[in-house]
Amino acid sequence: MPPCPRTMILRGRARAALVLLALMPMGCGGPHVSAPVEARTVRDEPAASVKPAPAPAPPAAAGRESAPPAAREAGDWRPESYTVRKGDTLYGIALDHGLDYRELAAWNEINDPNVIRVDQKLRLRAPPGWQPPPEPATAPAVVSQPLPPPAEIEAKPLAPLAVKTGPKAVKLAYSDAALAQLRGEASKPPAAAAAAAKPEIKPATQTAKPVPSPAKAPASTPPPTATTAATKPAPAVAEPFNEASWMWPATGPLLHGFNQGPNPKGVAIGGEVGQPIFASAPGKVVYSGSGLRGYGKLIIIKHSDTYLSVYAHNKTLLVKEGEHVNKGQKIAEMGDSDAQRVSLHFEIRRLGKPVDPLQYLPDART
Repeated sequence: MPPCPRTMILRGRARAALVLLALMPMGCGGPHVSAPVEARTVRDEPAASVKPAPAPAPPAAAGRESAPPAAREAGDWRPESYTVRKGDTLYGIALDHGLDYRELAAWNEINDPNVIRVDQKLRLRAPPGWQPPPEPATAPAVVSQPLPPPAEIEAKPLAPLAVKTGPKAVKLAYSDAALAQLRGEASKPPAAAAAAAKPEIKPATQTAKPVPSPAKAPASTPPPTATTAATKPAPAVAEPFNEASWMWPATGPLLHGFNQGPNPKGVAIGGEVGQPIFASAPGKVVYSGSGLRGYGKLIIIKHSDTYLSVYAHNKTLLVKEGEHVNKGQKIAEMGDSDAQRVSLHFEIRRLGKPVDPLQYLPDART
């Protein structure tokens, strides 16, 4: 028999009631049923314990040094590079920037210091990793020793001449016996008689002996004194430079001071031709020649990375480039090369810039 419609309605209501009871919270006395949880993957959860890796640093730009450049001296105005202008020379550029022209040529790969081009860009700093060439070792003094005197040849007396003597001629008084003796000699053969009458005298011949070779000098003979062939003694050890210790390079009247006269970059000291010129401070000769216009025969001494001194218009130059000199050492003789009168043009340069030498020289001229 089919179910009654009313029964079907009751059954539907009972099912709905059961569903409502299942959905009721605990506070209502019914069993607690947890709400459905949405399923999430691990990919959706933020990884709180894992920190993101830092981004790599960008590479250094090409041509830029990774390490900071060396600190410069306070007040160093010199730029990193210089552009050659018309009339410039490598010697003048080096002097104006307080540099050794040979180092400046090496930094810019210049083989001939006399050849530079207008608009050529020269670096005024040593390239990274550049090292100056080692100083040439001082050549040992050439020693010449006189040859030892030849040993005396032992003198031996010559052997006496062996003289063969025969019977001497004797004058006999006339008698029969003497006549008989003479007749007996005449009966001998002519050769024998001649030999008996005149005895043969043969000079003794000296036996030729080879000349002995010179004997070695006796061991007891003291060795000859060594003399140096070089005309100048080896230079002394270079003195340290003291910025507060300068001396006048020459004696004589002060013709003009700093910022005066035909060359205002230094001072002029009068004197006589051939008068000695001295190094005002110890240092290294970085130029010796006549390649700078207006300076004549010139010497430039580098005392430190900061200071140079200049000695111009000389008659004779006595030191060479690369030579170390001490304070007070004679380096030249006064003259008038490329000047109107005999004088010494003297400069002191700090970082290439001329400064007043009278601010560094002592008051009394010694």
